[in-house]
Amino acid sequence: MSEVEPQAAPVGPVDATVVPRFAGPATFARLPRRDEVTRMDVAVVGVPFDSGVSYRPGARFGPAHVRESSRLLRPYNPAADVSPFAAQQVVDAGDIACNPFDIDAAVAAVERGADELTDAGARLLTIGGDHTIALPLLRTMARRHGPVAVVHFDAHLDTWDTYFGAPTTHGTPFRRASEEGLIDREASVHVGIRGPLYGRDDLTDDRRLGFTAVTCPEVELDGLAGAIERVHARLGDRPVYVSVDIDVLDPAHAPGTGTPEAGGLTSRELLVMLRSFASLDLVGADVVEVAPAYDHAQLTGIAASHVSYELLSAMAPRTT
Repeated sequence: MSEVEPQAAPVGPVDATVVPRFAGPATFARLPRRDEVTRMDVAVVGVPFDSGVSYRPGARFGPAHVRESSRLLRPYNPAADVSPFAAQQVVDAGDIACNPFDIDAAVAAVERGADELTDAGARLLTIGGDHTIALPLLRTMARRHGPVAVVHFDAHLDTWDTYFGAPTTHGTPFRRASEEGLIDREASVHVGIRGPLYGRDDLTDDRRLGFTAVTCPEVELDGLAGAIERVHARLGDRPVYVSVDIDVLDPAHAPGTGTPEAGGLTSRELLVMLRSFASLDLVGADVVEVAPAYDHAQLTGIAASHVSYELLSAMAPRTT
């Protein structure tokens, strides 16, 4: 029997006690680039695209802003009792370049890029960009894992049909994903939904497409523990994809986004919910709709970087 060659220990972030946080590489959490390691278990990749937005643009600058805001992240997560960069090889895979003038061409480019990054079995944490990019990412996930249970954190349903006749925008990705059979219609859930809708039919359509919702008013009335219990009961043991629109947070916690809605989750509530996902079969995730032009003192960028950190922590294998 041939011996299995042991894998090298993961290469982690630049040591902040040696190189100050305001110096060093501009990668996410100052992690190594893809070309600096021999393997990758999780690839952090940016998608600087916002041609699918319906209100304020600017999320194309989100990946760079989140990376810059991630400089203060440290290698050990005490709340989750895990070192996400030591338990797995996490790399910054740069950005997937896509056409800013042609949504269909951009979606195809994101899909190709996601396919290439996952060819060797790596999981993706994608930083957007607007929520349009969830559609090509879910196409890749479904090819790898079959229809996935989606946990969609957002102020908005994103299951509308079209905007100005366009079927692929940041308000339609989960409708298209449901129609294409990419999601598990018995196990997908929105979290953080709030604010006005176009009509009651929006909710009827959403349920028909396979989603249930844990709304912000329900979180307020039933408590965070009850919301977490409802989400886990919906997901079961299926493969799970998490999509986080940063506008799920109240504008007090994340002003730098394109379609803010009052009455959202706090950053603390969102991070606690994400920590509970360590027990799930988490196959991939995205964090989208960070628009730095509307941010103040990096509030939104810091929130998004910590959301990303908790997702990476939830993906990390546990040794005990």
